[in-house]
Amino acid sequence: MQKFGNEASNTFVRNAITSALLDLLKEKSFTEISVSELTATAKVSRNSFYRNYRSMEDILNDYIKDQLTTWEDGYKSLGKDSNAELYGSFFGYLKEHADFYLMLEAQGLFPVFQSAYLEKFGPKPEHPNMWAYTTAFIAYGTFGWIKEWMARGMQESAESMAAMLAANGMK
Repeated sequence: MQKFGNEASNTFVRNAITSALLDLLKEKSFTEISVSELTATAKVSRNSFYRNYRSMEDILNDYIKDQLTTWEDGYKSLGKDSNAELYGSFFGYLKEHADFYLMLEAQGLFPVFQSAYLEKFGPKPEHPNMWAYTTAFIAYGTFGWIKEWMARGMQESAESMAAMLAANGMK
């Protein structure tokens, strides 16, 4: 049997818990899933859960932040810099993962996405005031578009969403 170091062990546990939660969410609502059921499905102990998370929402928050970081890193590697390309890519990412994000919306878990999104792309305490205000304006405005788009079932394509934003000042 292979032994893990602390960091590798925590990574293994976090991945197992995240995978288990995502699988369980395909079968039942978030409020029906207990920590006991989650840890049994993940084949980890309750202590492992509490060593890594304070709540089950934290699992989703971390998962979403990881997904947003993966998207952002991929987008940055393209070397593009127009807002239309940025928004097209971002709405494309959301559309590609529509099942997950629409599930969050349907289960009333969209505030978890909002928290992760704003933590990633919103204003930071260390920003100078004007930068923080501008970042807040853009981040919250974009979030409003995302929330409404998802609430309406993501009917428009990513390209249509980017074009609408560009036509309304986000060029």
